[in-house]
Amino acid sequence: MRVPSPLARLRERARSLSRARLTRRGAVVLAAGAALVVLGVTLGLPDVVGLGAAGALTVGAAWCWMSVRRIDRGRGALHVTRRVQPNPAVRGQFTTARLTVAAARTTSSTAATLARLRISEQAAHELCDQGSLRAQVATVGDHIAVRYRLRPLRRGRWPLGPLLTTRADLFGLVSATQELGDPTSVAVWPRTVELPVRGARAFGEHERSASGARLASSDDSVLRDYVAGDDPRRVHWVSAARHGQLMVRADESAGLPPVSVLLDRGLLPHPELAASSPRALADGEWAVECAASIGVSLLQAGHPVRLVPTSLAPVVSGAGFRVNRSGEGPADLLDATVDLHGHQVVADADRAIAATTEALRRDRRPGEITVAVLGPLGSVARHTVAAMAGDGVHRALVVSARPWAPEHADAVETVAALRSTGWHAALVDTSASLEHAWTLLVEGQR
Repeated sequence: MRVPSPLARLRERARSLSRARLTRRGAVVLAAGAALVVLGVTLGLPDVVGLGAAGALTVGAAWCWMSVRRIDRGRGALHVTRRVQPNPAVRGQFTTARLTVAAARTTSSTAATLARLRISEQAAHELCDQGSLRAQVATVGDHIAVRYRLRPLRRGRWPLGPLLTTRADLFGLVSATQELGDPTSVAVWPRTVELPVRGARAFGEHERSASGARLASSDDSVLRDYVAGDDPRRVHWVSAARHGQLMVRADESAGLPPVSVLLDRGLLPHPELAASSPRALADGEWAVECAASIGVSLLQAGHPVRLVPTSLAPVVSGAGFRVNRSGEGPADLLDATVDLHGHQVVADADRAIAATTEALRRDRRPGEITVAVLGPLGSVARHTVAAMAGDGVHRALVVSARPWAPEHADAVETVAALRSTGWHAALVDTSASLEHAWTLLVEGQR
């Protein structure tokens, strides 16, 4: 059975509400008019019949008017402006939404229309940690300003809106609900943890000492004279004071090996199955947050980093490494995780990781470090991934199922197979903290 998307659910709900309704006053007037008509006909009183018919016709006319009139058209048409900051948001952290309802052209009836307007914001339940949105609403002359907070519960891309408006006619006989404006897509990044990466910079020391190669130390600061156009934030003030002239730090990531963070999408459930398997969803989100935290922490330490999710048709490019340690670099890595989900067919997971591993091997840079977050692998996938070991450093966290689960034995065999070919591999449970998993990864045995 296909599960409707959050946007489809919201639109279906809105369509069911987008119709005119009698208010309590309108129902009373209609019932009284019908009663007067019946009474007048029974007693032969034309005036009573006319009075009752007038009431019923007034309600009918109001019904027709409210059914055909739209507040997003005409001279006094209303429009919605919605802004979410920050957007993308971060799972579990608050973000603020601001909404403005105003007329495209102010008319004499704008204030009256806004005064009779009741608004209701729609949001996918993945964006809210409570049943309803608690909003601050202020009507200021020619516009309505609304402010409320969201706390996203899940990584992904979720709809906010469209706005539902409810208005009544001048006599309060009929109300109508209508969608207003377009939905806003809110991207939600995974939660990340700042990991201690000083030990991560020593990933390659064993390999370099064995081969006799020597890269520049990550702690070496390469300084040069300041030239017009350099970022003032890169000025090294201690050296400037010592030399009597401005000095700037050159690219400190030069000499630090590039890192490919491989994420096994087999750890994630397919969107159609996520609602029915909350345990698998939680385990998959833990894996995404682990990979994202590793990638962002290593990038901020100066390593060029790329995030490589497994795919049946992988596109792995040497130009995909991020080098900007602040701003758009971490943002690009986190953006790449927003739309990640599992395979629809379970068997595709092993085929995808085999294909992605082969692509990484062909695109490998000299001295490149591979950090993998893997699930329990089948025999073919284990052999393919294990065969990556050779030159360079390869480390893997194998996410284990519960000890009593049948997949746990595959996880143990995966760790053993990787270690046998030179990987630094560690078995980790999703109940562990990301910091503990990182410690296992850095200090794991070979």
